[in-house]
Amino acid sequence: MAYNSAMSTYKETKIKTASQGQLIIMLYDEAIKQLGRAVELAELNSSGKKEPSRIEMIGKAIMKTEAIIAELMASLDFERGGEISQNLFSLYGWFNRELLEANISQDKVRLAKVRNMIVELRDSWYELFSKNAQEAEVREVQGINIAG
Repeated sequence: MAYNSAMSTYKETKIKTASQGQLIIMLYDEAIKQLGRAVELAELNSSGKKEPSRIEMIGKAIMKTEAIIAELMASLDFERGGEISQNLFSLYGWFNRELLEANISQDKVRLAKVRNMIVELRDSWYELFSKNAQEAEVREVQGINIAG
Protein backbone atom coordinates (compact mmCIF):
# COMPACT_ATOMS: atom_id res chain seq x y z
CA MET A 1 0.00 0.00 0.00
CA ALA A 2 2.78 2.46 0.91
CA TYR A 3 4.60 1.59 -2.32
CA ASN A 4 1.51 2.43 -4.40
CA SER A 5 1.10 5.72 -2.58
CA ALA A 6 4.76 6.62 -3.08
CA MET A 7 4.58 5.67 -6.76
CA SER A 8 1.44 7.76 -7.21
CA THR A 9 3.10 10.76 -5.54
CA TYR A 10 6.18 10.31 -7.71
CA LYS A 11 4.10 10.21 -10.91
CA GLU A 12 2.11 13.26 -9.84
CA THR A 13 5.28 15.23 -9.10
CA LYS A 14 6.82 14.14 -12.40
CA ILE A 15 3.77 15.41 -14.29
CA LYS A 16 3.55 18.69 -12.37
CA THR A 17 7.22 19.51 -12.96
CA ALA A 18 7.40 18.39 -16.60
CA SER A 19 7.87 20.79 -19.47
CA GLN A 20 5.30 20.97 -22.25
CA GLY A 21 7.51 18.78 -24.41
CA GLN A 22 7.92 16.20 -21.67
CA LEU A 23 4.16 16.10 -21.13
CA ILE A 24 3.54 15.43 -24.81
CA ILE A 25 6.12 12.62 -24.77
CA MET A 26 4.49 11.19 -21.63
CA LEU A 27 1.08 11.21 -23.34
CA TYR A 28 2.50 9.42 -26.37
CA ASP A 29 4.28 6.90 -24.13
CA GLU A 30 1.06 6.07 -22.30
CA ALA A 31 -0.89 5.75 -25.57
CA ILE A 32 1.78 3.37 -26.89
CA LYS A 33 1.64 1.36 -23.67
CA GLN A 34 -2.16 1.10 -23.76
CA LEU A 35 -2.25 0.11 -27.43
CA GLY A 36 0.52 -2.44 -26.88
CA ARG A 37 -1.62 -3.99 -24.16
CA ALA A 38 -4.69 -3.97 -26.42
CA VAL A 39 -2.75 -5.63 -29.27
CA GLU A 40 -1.41 -8.35 -26.95
CA LEU A 41 -4.88 -9.09 -25.61
CA ALA A 42 -6.39 -9.08 -29.11
CA GLU A 43 -3.73 -11.57 -30.22
CA LEU A 44 -4.64 -13.85 -27.32
CA ASN A 45 -8.29 -13.62 -28.33
CA SER A 46 -7.56 -14.38 -31.97
CA SER A 47 -5.44 -17.41 -31.10
CA GLY A 48 -8.10 -19.02 -28.98
CA LYS A 49 -11.46 -18.49 -27.38
CA LYS A 50 -12.57 -14.87 -27.07
CA GLU A 51 -12.98 -14.22 -23.38
CA PRO A 52 -15.38 -11.49 -22.24
CA SER A 53 -12.93 -10.23 -19.64
CA ARG A 54 -10.23 -9.86 -22.30
CA ILE A 55 -12.62 -8.04 -24.61
CA GLU A 56 -13.43 -5.66 -21.77
CA MET A 57 -9.74 -5.06 -21.04
CA ILE A 58 -9.09 -4.34 -24.73
CA GLY A 59 -11.95 -1.86 -24.71
CA LYS A 60 -10.60 -0.11 -21.61
CA ALA A 61 -7.11 0.18 -23.10
CA ILE A 62 -8.54 1.60 -26.32
CA MET A 63 -10.74 4.07 -24.44
CA LYS A 64 -7.72 5.26 -22.42
CA THR A 65 -5.85 5.78 -25.68
CA GLU A 66 -8.78 7.69 -27.15
CA ALA A 67 -8.79 9.95 -24.08
CA ILE A 68 -5.06 10.58 -24.51
CA ILE A 69 -5.58 11.43 -28.17
CA ALA A 70 -8.39 13.81 -27.20
CA GLU A 71 -5.95 15.50 -24.79
CA LEU A 72 -3.35 15.78 -27.55
CA MET A 73 -6.01 17.31 -29.81
CA ALA A 74 -6.98 19.82 -27.14
CA SER A 75 -3.34 20.83 -26.62
CA LEU A 76 -2.79 21.86 -30.24
CA ASP A 77 -2.09 25.55 -30.79
CA PHE A 78 -3.61 26.34 -34.19
CA GLU A 79 -2.49 29.95 -34.06
CA ARG A 80 1.20 29.21 -33.63
CA GLY A 81 1.20 25.70 -35.11
CA GLY A 82 -0.58 26.57 -38.35
CA GLU A 83 -0.66 23.78 -40.90
CA ILE A 84 1.20 21.34 -38.65
CA SER A 85 -1.47 21.68 -35.97
CA GLN A 86 -4.22 21.23 -38.53
CA ASN A 87 -2.54 18.11 -39.93
CA LEU A 88 -2.03 16.65 -36.45
CA PHE A 89 -5.67 17.38 -35.59
CA SER A 90 -6.78 15.48 -38.70
CA LEU A 91 -4.41 12.61 -37.92
CA TYR A 92 -5.60 12.39 -34.31
CA GLY A 93 -9.20 12.33 -35.56
CA TRP A 94 -8.30 9.48 -37.89
CA PHE A 95 -6.64 7.63 -35.00
CA ASN A 96 -9.82 7.86 -32.96
CA ARG A 97 -11.98 6.63 -35.85
CA GLU A 98 -9.61 3.70 -36.41
CA LEU A 99 -9.61 2.88 -32.70
CA LEU A 100 -13.40 2.97 -32.60
CA GLU A 101 -13.59 0.52 -35.51
CA ALA A 102 -10.82 -1.64 -34.05
CA ASN A 103 -12.65 -1.77 -30.73
CA ILE A 104 -15.89 -2.86 -32.37
CA SER A 105 -14.24 -5.56 -34.49
CA GLN A 106 -11.39 -6.39 -32.06
CA ASP A 107 -9.03 -5.83 -35.01
CA LYS A 108 -5.46 -6.26 -33.83
CA VAL A 109 -4.06 -5.14 -37.22
CA ARG A 110 -5.77 -1.75 -36.97
CA LEU A 111 -4.62 -1.39 -33.37
CA ALA A 112 -1.03 -2.20 -34.31
CA LYS A 113 -1.14 0.24 -37.25
CA VAL A 114 -2.28 3.12 -35.04
CA ARG A 115 0.26 2.15 -32.37
CA ASN A 116 3.10 2.15 -34.92
CA MET A 117 2.09 5.57 -36.21
CA ILE A 118 1.98 6.93 -32.66
CA VAL A 119 5.47 5.49 -32.05
CA GLU A 120 6.73 7.41 -35.10
CA LEU A 121 5.10 10.63 -33.88
CA ARG A 122 6.51 10.14 -30.40
CA ASP A 123 10.00 9.61 -31.76
CA SER A 124 9.73 12.76 -33.89
CA TRP A 125 8.54 14.86 -30.95
CA TYR A 126 11.26 13.39 -28.73
CA GLU A 127 13.92 14.32 -31.27
CA LEU A 128 12.49 17.84 -31.63
CA PHE A 129 12.27 18.51 -27.90
CA SER A 130 15.69 16.98 -27.21
CA LYS A 131 17.28 19.17 -29.86
CA ASN A 132 15.55 22.29 -28.52
CA ALA A 133 16.58 21.45 -24.95
CA GLN A 134 20.22 21.03 -26.02
CA GLU A 135 20.15 24.33 -27.90
CA ALA A 136 18.66 26.07 -24.85
CA GLU A 137 21.48 24.69 -22.67
CA VAL A 138 24.09 25.97 -25.12
CA ARG A 139 22.44 29.43 -25.16
CA GLU A 140 22.40 29.52 -21.34
CA VAL A 141 26.06 28.53 -21.09
CA GLN A 142 27.13 31.06 -23.72
CA GLY A 143 25.19 33.81 -21.95
CA ILE A 144 27.22 33.60 -18.74
CA ASN A 145 30.11 36.07 -18.47
CA ILE A 146 32.28 35.27 -15.46
CA ALA A 147 35.06 37.64 -16.55
CA GLY A 148 33.04 40.60 -15.27
